[in-house]
Amino acid sequence: LRIAVVAAIVTVVALNYKTLSNLDVRSLISGAGSFPAAVAIILGIYGVKAVSMVIPASMVYISVGVAMNWKYAVIVNMLGIALEVTVAFFFGKFLGKDAVKKKLETSKNGEKLMSMLNKNQSLAIFLIRLIPAFPIDISSLFMGAFDFPFFRYLILSVIGIAPRVIAFTILGESIYNQIPMKYIIIIALAALVIFAVGMVIKSLVKKKDK
Repeated sequence: LRIAVVAAIVTVVALNYKTLSNLDVRSLISGAGSFPAAVAIILGIYGVKAVSMVIPASMVYISVGVAMNWKYAVIVNMLGIALEVTVAFFFGKFLGKDAVKKKLETSKNGEKLMSMLNKNQSLAIFLIRLIPAFPIDISSLFMGAFDFPFFRYLILSVIGIAPRVIAFTILGESIYNQIPMKYIIIIALAALVIFAVGMVIKSLVKKKDK
C-alpha cells in the first residue's frame, strides 16, 4: 500500500511538475467566487504542498498576502502552515522510518537534520522551523516517521515558521527588493543564537537552584 501511494504521488507530481512549481495561486483565489471558497482553495494548496513538496512556499505566502486583506491573509496562511505540517507529519508516520530515511539521504541537509533532531528534540524542532535552510515538508516527514510527540511538534513548528510567513504575507512582493533572502537568513541565525543562549542560561539557573 505504501509503495502504491508513493508511486501514485510521484507519478502525479512528475506529470504536473511544471504546473505545481509555477502554480498561479492568485488566479485560483480570484476565481473562487467567495471568501470561504478562497480559504478552502488555499488550505487545499497547503495540503497538496505537504505531499508533493514542489510548490514554492514563498509563492503561496505572497500570493495570499496580495489577494486578501493582510490580517485575513496572515490568519489563513498560519492555518495553512498548521495543516501542512500536520499532513506531512502523518504522511511520514504512514510511510514509516525506512522510506523517510531514504528520502532524507537524498536531501541536501538530511544528515544535519537527523543529527540535530537526535540531540534535543524541542530545541531542534524550533530551530529547524526558524531557519529557512531546512525544507518544511521533508523535516515534517522525518518527525512523523520517528514518532515525535505531535502537539509539541505542531506548536513549535507553527511558532518557528510564523516570523517568515507573516513577513512574506504582509510585505508581499516587495520583500524581495527590501529584504533579500540572505538578510532573512542572517536575522533567523541571529534569533537562533539569542534563543540558544537563553536556553543555556535557563538550564544553568535551574542547575544552580537544584
